[in-house]
Amino acid sequence: MGRSIKSFRTATFLEVLDVGDSVVMPGIVDCHVHVNEPGRASWEGFWTATRAAAAGGVTTIVDMPLNSIPPTTTVGNFHEKLQAATGKCFVDTAFWGGVIPDNQLELRPMIQAGVAGFKCFLIHSGVEEFPHVTDRDLHAAMAQLQGTGSVLLFHAERDVEQTTQENGDPCQYSTFLQSRPDVMEMEAIRTVAELCLQYQVRCHIVHLSSAKPLELIQEARQAGAPLTVETTHHYLSLCAENIPAGATQFKCCPPIRGSVNQEQLWSALKAGQIDMVVSDHSPCTPDLKKLDNGDFTEAWGGISSLQFGLPLFWSSASKRGFQLSDVVRLLCQRTAQLSSLHNQKGHLGPGYDADLVVWDPEREFEIKEASIHHKNKLTPYLGVTLRGVVCATIVRGQLVYREGSFCPQPLGKHLFVPPRKSEAQL
Repeated sequence: MGRSIKSFRTATFLEVLDVGDSVVMPGIVDCHVHVNEPGRASWEGFWTATRAAAAGGVTTIVDMPLNSIPPTTTVGNFHEKLQAATGKCFVDTAFWGGVIPDNQLELRPMIQAGVAGFKCFLIHSGVEEFPHVTDRDLHAAMAQLQGTGSVLLFHAERDVEQTTQENGDPCQYSTFLQSRPDVMEMEAIRTVAELCLQYQVRCHIVHLSSAKPLELIQEARQAGAPLTVETTHHYLSLCAENIPAGATQFKCCPPIRGSVNQEQLWSALKAGQIDMVVSDHSPCTPDLKKLDNGDFTEAWGGISSLQFGLPLFWSSASKRGFQLSDVVRLLCQRTAQLSSLHNQKGHLGPGYDADLVVWDPEREFEIKEASIHHKNKLTPYLGVTLRGVVCATIVRGQLVYREGSFCPQPLGKHLFVPPRKSEAQL
């Protein structure tokens, strides 16, 4: 493929890219990515994150409001993040704002400034500068968001009274898993559903790991709640039974659960009860993973997978009867809709950005450290063989990645969501 393109320097000319039998589909829109710049660029930065995205066929990312310092919780902080990202993005990048205690009067100005929506935590976020919200904070934020058409994303876990003893071996994954039971997601999602129905503000549950709240979500939707939900590649690809002792690269919150739960997530995805699949790329420096002592209770919770979302999904989904059209719906269209980018991203058609991924769904490859473009290479997928090789990535008609090589300069741009009136549910 690509014999008619001699180099990236020809990008301003009319070109024909002969891709043979490869699949050509809309570029992936990954709407759950923690880039961490400014402030924690040693964890990940815009240059490395967006190169990894391009290598994975991702043409648009939406950056989370944490774990950067400062977090994207004010207009001023948003401008700091934009400045940090300028000239460093190989793919197009939009931005979520954040809801924290007492910042409700910042929300409408941030909407005017072009954020795609907002995220909040119902439990400790893991970083001090992004505190979780109380019920009072939530009501104040929802009142501000009414009528804006914006969306509020929830990390949906809540602290509950533990019935099990917390004195297990911290190096055993089961000890960590028991500390984050399904009921934490159930109780949080109950709160989200009630708020969503009451205020009729679009709400979205990020990284659903437990299948148990699915019935609650369905009931809320049937009652008229504009509520959507995502799951991630790690909940669909990894299961608790296979996590070795001390393997803290598998730790994330909410946790990877058992194989029975995993199959329930796949069934819900097929039935349309889960709307989309994202990476929740949340890297850190290797020391924070505590691999030296293998303590799951101390290790940072987050999994790096931005570059590998497409083959991770396809390797499992293709065995369960999912088609290429499902890949486009779950990884491109629905994620673009959530981020209010659906008028330009996630679809091949007149008037849309020419964002394309060219890939071979039959070819297999092994994830090796040398081929990982994330800043930090630690990932639970190291050594795993996947199906689906990205051959080329095109952003707005410009070739940004091909067979291991990148365009010499970043060609991505910042995406600002124009303020809008209330929109219907996805």
